Amino acid sequence: MSASGARTAAPSPAIRVRPRRELRRERRNRAHSCWDHLIAAPLWPLHGANLGTLLRTCDAVGACLAVPRLPWVPEALRRGNTLRRPACVHWTGDPVRWLERHRAEGARVVGVELAEDAVRLADLPTARTRTVMVLGHEQQGIPADALDLLDAAVEIPMVGTGHSLNVAVAGSLVLYKLAGLL
Repeated sequence: MSASGARTAAPSPAIRVRPRRELRRERRNRAHSCWDHLIAAPLWPLHGANLGTLLRTCDAVGACLAVPRLPWVPEALRRGNTLRRPACVHWTGDPVRWLERHRAEGARVVGVELAEDAVRLADLPTARTRTVMVLGHEQQGIPADALDLLDAAVEIPMVGTGHSLNVAVAGSLVLYKLAGLL
């Protein structure tokens, strides 16, 4: 209020929304080819909607998505892909064999799992070498035979009453951290 008791206008905010044309100039003008550096691997998917969400996150951080060729997965990806350009998708066979092969080829395998000695998300280092981020089944997590193939586990701290986050949300958080964007 002013000295006379009249309200004065609040100053306008310094925050401005960036127009789409400005964002387009700063971002890639075409889909990235396979950089084979960061791969999100929801190898035991339960809900198709999560695959579409992860595909968008992969595009945002420059990662690829690796999924098993289950009968419903190709359609779930088509339906969930709201990107205007093709995305980088790797098709796996047996998930455990696929992980064994990538680990043998030198990839670091990081699982998103509530496990002993898991690294807190805030302490997870950026992926400096080829990294596969593994996501388990929505209800059972990463199967025991695949846990032995992990180089590290990452845990997302929670203070609420739930046991875990949705696979797409958890995967997106970890992808951003591994990509060095958080």
